[in-house]
Amino acid sequence: MPPDGYFIDANLLVLLIVGGVDTAIIDKHRRLSDYSADDYELLLVLLLEAERIFVTPNTLTEASNLLAQHGEPERSLLMAGLRYLIDESEEIIVASAQAAANPEFPRLGLTDAALLAAVSEETPLITVDSALYSAALAKGENAAVNFRQFMERIP
Repeated sequence: MPPDGYFIDANLLVLLIVGGVDTAIIDKHRRLSDYSADDYELLLVLLLEAERIFVTPNTLTEASNLLAQHGEPERSLLMAGLRYLIDESEEIIVASAQAAANPEFPRLGLTDAALLAAVSEETPLITVDSALYSAALAKGENAAVNFRQFMERIP
């Protein structure tokens, strides 16, 4: 059964937004040097399994900061893409005190600890961060998708 929706880590949110604006920017954005337009397309394939994208304020803030590291005139387009994603996604608020109480907080930080508080097998996390992926699996074997492994499975 497909998940209700996916949470996406900040790095993949940046890929989703940049690719949605213009896949040609992926090669130019310094935070996306490990990705290609094909990776963006694979992310879309994975996201089509579910009806919704879930975000936290923390991941949106981190993605915004990473997007802002790109120059104009594309920066304004990327911020418009972020605005669109904010409007189209479902934001789940995790109190910072709740996230900081997670035993993984000292190792993973606030953004990832908030994601860990929110994900479940019904609303799994897509991530490229192996430490975050491993921590999310503590919530169930289907609570996370390692995007790098997903990329390797697709020819």
